[in-house]
Amino acid sequence: MSTIVAPSLLSADFLNLENDIKMLDRSEADWIHLDIMDGVFVPNISFGFPVIDRLRKVTQKPLDVHLMIVQPEKFVNEIAATGATFMNVHYEACIHLHRIVQEIRKKGMKPAVTLNPHTPVSVLEDILPDLDMVLLMSVNPGFGGQQFIEHSVKKTAMLKEMILRQQTSTLIEVDGGVNLETGRRLVDAGADALVAGSFVFSSPSPEETIQRLKAL
Repeated sequence: MSTIVAPSLLSADFLNLENDIKMLDRSEADWIHLDIMDGVFVPNISFGFPVIDRLRKVTQKPLDVHLMIVQPEKFVNEIAATGATFMNVHYEACIHLHRIVQEIRKKGMKPAVTLNPHTPVSVLEDILPDLDMVLLMSVNPGFGGQQFIEHSVKKTAMLKEMILRQQTSTLIEVDGGVNLETGRRLVDAGADALVAGSFVFSSPSPEETIQRLKAL
């Protein structure tokens, strides 16, 4: 099975966003990764629901919505209304994680949980069977173009071991500093999906870069 590639729209050209979306539609990208930031949980602000609503009207690619915000449970209905496939919430932002995972699934979306670089995979031991995906941050969340955190490879392998031990079908997604070299090592460690932002959109041929990531 080829690697799932989810280009991060955060690195797209927002003055030519329609062109970048058309490029992603032509490409072999599997999903479009959307980072929503509130300036509180992470030190940056990105885009919100109006952008996602319009995206759904112009692309058929599954939307992988990553909420880097406090109290993500307030927005389950709004995310569901955009037609998102995945709703991805941070473990660190959710006091009642199991409850929000149930609400996400109840609204017809696939629940995913994100871990910051400092958060061990062991915290997911009890909730792993309820998750469609776990997103491991391999940089500190909030900004694109950061340097890859090397421990992320070992962390991916540890999560894969937990998934195999529990015999779940949970996917592993990794976001941050992904390129052909780090992507290869992450896939070898057990990653199913790679989020790539600046590596895709800053390349001379984004479609070819996506194709090469899928071949890892």
